[in-house]
Amino acid sequence: MQTSSRRVAQAVILVAVGVALSPFTSFPVGIASVNPTQHFVNILGAVLLGPWWAMTIAAIIGALRNVLGVGTLLAFPGGMIGALLAGYTYRYTRNLYLGAVGEIVGTGILGALVSGLLVAPVLMDSRMALTILITSFLASAVVGAVLGLLALRLLERAGYVDLDGPGTPGA
Repeated sequence: MQTSSRRVAQAVILVAVGVALSPFTSFPVGIASVNPTQHFVNILGAVLLGPWWAMTIAAIIGALRNVLGVGTLLAFPGGMIGALLAGYTYRYTRNLYLGAVGEIVGTGILGALVSGLLVAPVLMDSRMALTILITSFLASAVVGAVLGLLALRLLERAGYVDLDGPGTPGA
C-alpha cells in the first residue's frame, strides 16, 4: 500500500501532465474541445491510483483547463465518468485492456451522452448532435487510452510499476 503523501504526489504529477499537454493536444469539435491527453492521464490514474483518485484528477484538470481557456464544461463529464469507470473496471478485473475499455465507454458513450443531454443544453445553453459528440469523444478516448496503455507497459518494463504482482497499484 502506498503512503498517502506518495499518492498525492503522483496525482499532482498527473494533473501537471494533463494541464501542461492540454494546449498542444486539444482540438475543437463544435462546442467541445476534445483532449486525448485527458484519457491518457485517466488510464494512468485509474491503474496506478484507483477510481476515485482518477476521477478527482480528471476534475482538477477539467477545472484548470476551463480557467486557462483550453477546455469547456464538457471536460467534466467527459473526463470524470471515463476515469471512474476505467478505475473500477481495472480494480475488479486487473486487466489493463478492460480498464481501457472502461475509459472508452465511460468517456465516449456515457460522458458524451451526459454532455449532450445535460451539460451543453442546461449549463452552456447550447446544443450539439449526439452523433458528433459521441464520435469525437470516442476518438479522443481511444487515442488517449492506447497511449496510456503504452505508457503503463513502458513503466512496467522499466521496473517502475508491477502490474501483475501482489502489490498491484490501484487497489
